[in-house]
Amino acid sequence: MQEFDKLWNYWKPEETEKLFRALLLNENKLLDKNYHLQLLTQLARTQSLQRKFEEAHHLLDEVECHISEVFPIVSIRYLLERGRTYNSNKEQEKAIPLFEQALKIAEAIKEENYAVDAAHMLGIATKNEKSLEWNLYAMKLAEQAIDERAKKWLAALYNNIGWTYFNLKQYDKAMEVFVKSFKLFQMQGSIQQQRIAKWSIAKMNRFLGNAALAKQQQHEIESEAINEPDGYIFEELGELYLLENNEAQYNYYFHEAYKLLSVDGWMQANESQRLERMHQLAIKKG
Repeated sequence: MQEFDKLWNYWKPEETEKLFRALLLNENKLLDKNYHLQLLTQLARTQSLQRKFEEAHHLLDEVECHISEVFPIVSIRYLLERGRTYNSNKEQEKAIPLFEQALKIAEAIKEENYAVDAAHMLGIATKNEKSLEWNLYAMKLAEQAIDERAKKWLAALYNNIGWTYFNLKQYDKAMEVFVKSFKLFQMQGSIQQQRIAKWSIAKMNRFLGNAALAKQQQHEIESEAINEPDGYIFEELGELYLLENNEAQYNYYFHEAYKLLSVDGWMQANESQRLERMHQLAIKKG
C-alpha cells in the first residue's frame, strides 16, 4: 500500500484530487517510477468519480505507455481504474474484460486486496445472477484472505450483495446481508457508511411490509444527519408517507429529495425516471 492511498476520501474526490496533484508536483518521478504510475491511476480515479471521464482516460493513457511485467501492481491498478472509468460511463462491455484481467493478475501474484477489488467490480459491472455470482466470489476471497486490507472489503461486499438480492426481489436475503454489513461498518466504517447501512435496513423493512418500523428508522437517520441533508433519506420518507396517502408530508419529502438529488451527476445519468417521479410527487395537487 502506497502512502498516498491513506489520503483517499471517496466521498470528496475533488479534495483528494488536490492532494494527489500536490504530491505529483513534489515528487521525483524518475526516482520511483512505480510510485508515480500508481499515483496517476488514483488521480484518474478522482476524475472518474467526478464524471470527468475524458480526463481520466487521458491520465490512464499515460500510465498505459509504461506498463510492463516489472510493475505488476501498476498493471492491476491501471486495469481497475480503466475499467471503473468505462463502467461509470455505462460502457460495461469494455469494463468487464479489464476487471477479469486485473483479477487474473492479482490472483497469480497473490495480491488478495486487488483480487477482491477486481471481483467486487465484476459484481458491479454485471447484472442479476451473474452479479450475485461475482459478489459471492469476492466475498469468499475476502473471508479467506490473510491480508487485512482484503478482509476489510467484507462490509462493502455485504452491502453490494444486499442490493443484488434486492434487484432479484429476494428481500429477506437482502435484509440478512444488510444487517451483516451494518455490524461490520459499526466496527470499521465511517459515519457515512454506517448511515447508508441503516438506511438500507430501513428500506428493506418497507419492502418487507414493516412500514411503521421503516418510518421510525428513517426519521432516526434523518435526525442523525441533521447537518448533512441526504436526498435518499428524504426520498424514502416520501415513499413511506405516500403509503399512508399523507399528501402534505410526501409532497414535502419528495420536494426535498428532488432538490438534492436532481443535481447529482450519477442520478442524472442513471436514474432520470426516478428523478422525474420525485418531481411529480413533490407537486401539490390543485
